[in-house]
Amino acid sequence: MSVDALGTLTGASPITIRRDLAELAEHGLVRRVRGGVTRAEMRGTSLPFSVRFESDRGRKDALAAVAADLVADGESLILDSGTTCYAVARRLAGRPITALALSLHAAAALATRPGAQVVVPGGPVENDALAFTSHAAVAAVHEMNADIAIIGACSALPGHGLASTDYEDAQVKRACLAAASRRVLVTTADKLTRTSTFRFGTPAELTDLVTTTDAPEDLLVSFRVEGVEVHLVEQPVENPFTRPMP
Repeated sequence: MSVDALGTLTGASPITIRRDLAELAEHGLVRRVRGGVTRAEMRGTSLPFSVRFESDRGRKDALAAVAADLVADGESLILDSGTTCYAVARRLAGRPITALALSLHAAAALATRPGAQVVVPGGPVENDALAFTSHAAVAAVHEMNADIAIIGACSALPGHGLASTDYEDAQVKRACLAAASRRVLVTTADKLTRTSTFRFGTPAELTDLVTTTDAPEDLLVSFRVEGVEVHLVEQPVENPFTRPMP
């Protein structure tokens, strides 16, 4: 995509476009070429947590609002790591709940306002994502009798199961499914069409699925057949060239 084409598409000035393209290239989201940019090679690359959260913030906030409404005051909660679950934590801040947060991002968001009792597991913390995925995290989850667990997944294609790209992360998510009475998967629709290496569960182990309205109907039927209650979230209309506000 050339700078001139982006100018025609967005109405932005060439200097603004070049500045933004330089920032995108710095994060590895595009590759600079003469006169513009081309697709970056993302295979095997993990984007920074802040970039992943801001890149689709509108949809994640919409999903988080619905997922947070599934948690009642006074309930105990296990909240998974990841950017979508972080958005849920921001929605739950100030609510009178007891939460085991599986990332420091989520724990900090929950603890920003009085109300929630926030617990974190022991063990090492991943860089950037600040997630707990060690044996200590699995043990902490096993010690919970939670009313509800809100989890994410790298993929959730029916027939292939709920899966993660990381082995340790999959073990934590499997423990979450075993520790809670209600088990909610919160995910954008694109992950319902993917597969990943390490399976941690099946749709039948969920009680609720929160996803966006662009999810293929045949895949949603596969979840409903397993007794999963599906909550569809309208996607906010966003300008992809507008930088999200903090």
